[in-house]
Amino acid sequence: MTSNVIRSDEDQVKKDMDNMYRWTRHVYDLTRKYYLLGRDDLIANLDAKDGENICEVGCGTSRNLIKIAKKYPKANIYGLDASDEMLKTANKNVEIAALTGKLNLKQAYSQSFDPKALFGLDQPLDKIVFSYALSIIPPWKESIDHALELLPAGGEIHIVDFGSQDDLPKPFSKFVFWWLRLFHVYHKPEILEYLVSLETAGKGSLEVTHMYKKYAYRAVFRKV
Repeated sequence: MTSNVIRSDEDQVKKDMDNMYRWTRHVYDLTRKYYLLGRDDLIANLDAKDGENICEVGCGTSRNLIKIAKKYPKANIYGLDASDEMLKTANKNVEIAALTGKLNLKQAYSQSFDPKALFGLDQPLDKIVFSYALSIIPPWKESIDHALELLPAGGEIHIVDFGSQDDLPKPFSKFVFWWLRLFHVYHKPEILEYLVSLETAGKGSLEVTHMYKKYAYRAVFRKV
């Protein structure tokens, strides 16, 4: 795939995301808190050390980043999102939280972002977070691969996303998956399958925790 084709694809993603979030960004946090379960579990288990560089891919309204910054005040916190519209809300929330200058947010794409160019980093990212992002990102595999390329040995990818919901009543899970598809969000069992294959290939170690009767899962992939 040529760079021009990639650029065209990314431009279309940005257009689609801006259209989706132009109005819904105003009520995003109010509505999502009821079904984006496990985000606070991810933050609690992030265990960010002083001076570490933490980046959330698909940071949305900056809800997670604000919580991360408050829990780990000596870590360096960054975020990116494909949508400029969503970043308007994100930056406003950062201002309200009195964290302007502490959180650095940029428009970029999960499969191609350059931390040095975006944030002026001299050191690599230590941890990359995907919170209910891979289920909406079409190039999810490329995004995972890119994150691994960016991380040093010992660096970690932290993921929370929709699980199989096998232990929940079938009518409930069927409704949830139907409703999510209306917003172009999909349960992707192939994500965990791919992470397992990366572990098998010796790329790193994987820890998976299923939560809320498999409504969601939390995964940590540690690069060797």
